[in-house]
Amino acid sequence: MPVSRVATHIDFPAMTRLFQGAAAENRRFLFEHEVYDLLRNLGSETPPRTVLLRAGTRPADEELLSLPGDRVVLKIVSPYIVHKSDVGGVRVVPKQPDRIRSTWRRMMYEVAESYADRIERRPGHAPQRYSGLTGDALVAAVSQDIRGVLMVQFLPQESCSFGNELIVGLRATREFGMVLTAGVGGTNTELLAENFRKNRSIISASTELNDGESFFELFRRTVSYKVLTGKTRGQKRVVADEQLIECFSAFIKVGNHFSPTSADAPFVIEELEINPFAFQDFMMVPLDGMCRFSERSSSFKAPRPVERIDALLHPQRIGIIGVSTSRRNFGRVILQNVLAQGFPAGSVTVIHPSAAEVDGVACVPSLAALPAPVDLFVVAVAAGSVPELIEEVLETGKAGSVLLIPGGLGETPDSRDLARRIMERIDEGHRSGDGPVFLGGNSMGVISHPGRYDTWFIPEEKLPKARGQHRRNSAFISQSGAFMATRMSRTPELDPAYLISIGNQNDLTLGDLMAYFKGHPDMDVVGVYCEGFNDLDGVDFTRAVRQAVLAGKEVVFYKAGRTPEGKTATSSHTASLAGDYTVCEACLTQAGAMVARSFNQFTELCMLAKGLHGKAIGGNRMGAVSTAGYEAVGMADNISADDFELRMATFAPATRDRLGKALAACGLDRLVEVKNPLDINPAATDALFVEVVEALAADAGVDLAVIGMIPLTPSMSSLAMDLSQNIAERIGDIARQSPKPLVAVVDGGEMYNPFAAMLREHGMSVFRDADRAVRALGLYVQARLGAENLRCRQGGDVGEEG
Repeated sequence: MPVSRVATHIDFPAMTRLFQGAAAENRRFLFEHEVYDLLRNLGSETPPRTVLLRAGTRPADEELLSLPGDRVVLKIVSPYIVHKSDVGGVRVVPKQPDRIRSTWRRMMYEVAESYADRIERRPGHAPQRYSGLTGDALVAAVSQDIRGVLMVQFLPQESCSFGNELIVGLRATREFGMVLTAGVGGTNTELLAENFRKNRSIISASTELNDGESFFELFRRTVSYKVLTGKTRGQKRVVADEQLIECFSAFIKVGNHFSPTSADAPFVIEELEINPFAFQDFMMVPLDGMCRFSERSSSFKAPRPVERIDALLHPQRIGIIGVSTSRRNFGRVILQNVLAQGFPAGSVTVIHPSAAEVDGVACVPSLAALPAPVDLFVVAVAAGSVPELIEEVLETGKAGSVLLIPGGLGETPDSRDLARRIMERIDEGHRSGDGPVFLGGNSMGVISHPGRYDTWFIPEEKLPKARGQHRRNSAFISQSGAFMATRMSRTPELDPAYLISIGNQNDLTLGDLMAYFKGHPDMDVVGVYCEGFNDLDGVDFTRAVRQAVLAGKEVVFYKAGRTPEGKTATSSHTASLAGDYTVCEACLTQAGAMVARSFNQFTELCMLAKGLHGKAIGGNRMGAVSTAGYEAVGMADNISADDFELRMATFAPATRDRLGKALAACGLDRLVEVKNPLDINPAATDALFVEVVEALAADAGVDLAVIGMIPLTPSMSSLAMDLSQNIAERIGDIARQSPKPLVAVVDGGEMYNPFAAMLREHGMSVFRDADRAVRALGLYVQARLGAENLRCRQGGDVGEEG
């Protein structure tokens, strides 16, 4: 991981002692004053002084007067009351012993009653501890959990203006490990996060992929940074950039030390949040804090022998079980597809209790009867037979890898126990050191063109597949076999070298396969459809994506399941703001992946990555041309969004002169103004179109171009009978030879499919709508520029993550 240039002393042993002290009291949380102690050990300069007024005690006047200033803040202390101010749990009083005592006593009763009333009005947001309680019983339970009141040094804020408070929080996520979040703090944090544009109020990032400086670069985009540094009207700077970097750096180091992925500490920080940091005389002042932690689990899964993925994808011998001799079941279709792909029949063996051969392939009665171990064993039997079969695989050692086709292995509540037992048994095999790897269950199969086999159970007549051994530069990994199959049916030109249906990840995970392909010498592009990661596998996956991008590859990613996490009264701002999908999108984007927001966008980005991988992305200046005004305007209207920004290029004088002469030669100079986007009129001839495209390709001030080819225009040779005139070939040749990306748009009906197909055959990425073309290209260019920035940092002061 990169190392921040800002030095921060962190006392990890003292932090550990704080957790140990709380754990000794059977607590898995720190009280607010302990959080301030944690901040002191983290290197913070300004945690406020505090005195804990425990319930049932009577402190002396001297103790009540021990804090500086003429006022103090009183805060209720309860592990379950997170939003204290909402229930009267925060009060500012004069520093007078009698006033402090009276307010303290009043709060002990009033806060309990107010919180109980809030729970009864919103029972769905109640902590589990209070579930089912009402009335006096609820008030009594809340009162019992109130440990007292914390008397805190009053630190007046320099400014109470909008945005002048900061939230900073760590959270251990199930999939991506430790995540840091920062942004606009205070009582309106959630409201602002919901209503601001993406990454303008709150940003989140993996602590494993960032240091203080790289996180600060993300934070600079937020409205919080603009307000805190005086970049908005009526505001003045209240914090130095170096302070923010130091704060983020310290939180990241603490997060990585007390992370679920680290073995260096006995505790894991589940959540640490300061909301808000206020600002006084260029000091960051924490005004509230919470921390939850857990003890590190001693259990772990054995590492999977991922080196066997190579044999899985390039087997020399294949075994199949579940093939019917009397009907075309899944196993029979798989066998026929394996043979149709060109895998030698003599290197395939079917496990069948009675048959001698099927479809020209020899059979043996059992796995143990195999004459030699197989590299790939395809299991196409019912789910109930899988545990016994796995036992046989592990005992006989007759398979190097296993493909589990059956469903019913964890995708429903009734099958989860079966899946758990299967995964435990597979894990035992890995612990012994000689167990095979398993792909699936609920896998649709694998197509490996380099391995010359196809184990999809879809018949050829339902999904004709591209056969043959021509060069392919992409891989497609999907948890949904149907998603992968429909993409191939609708967009066969994607034609990946590998199509891997990973299913339920009962053994091999998305992280394992990404780790394999990050170093694959022939794969330039990896497309991934994800429905969810195994525990902490998102960390491994993200790390592998970063390494793939640093190696020059492109990763296109789509995450299904975007429902926000439910918000409860006990969830802090950090947890509710940085929900599962938000964290996933942030981590993958920061790792360098192209994150698609829709099915179509995923397909489009895969198409662009496959076709434009070798093209140079010199910047984001776009040139656009069309024969229709609506399309030219539509291109310009879509050049920016939350996720990307393109700019309309300014044509060079030589380009403007060349275009003007070409228009004049066609008699269109009086009708067409030379500008970007360029609407060259429906009367434009094929020759004019070619000249315009050549001019855009030659202009050094144009980084990429979108060529709108409205096929209905009368002068364009876009019908099948006209294609011999080869405008598609001529424009395709320009695009293929140009070092910069040129993409085409063919906005017309089905009768123009041959025209679009011919452009594709000549190497162009083709869209059927201009707005989608520009949005997809914008995301693609943004990701490519971001990847180049990552590689530049890698070559400078940033080391590759291990």
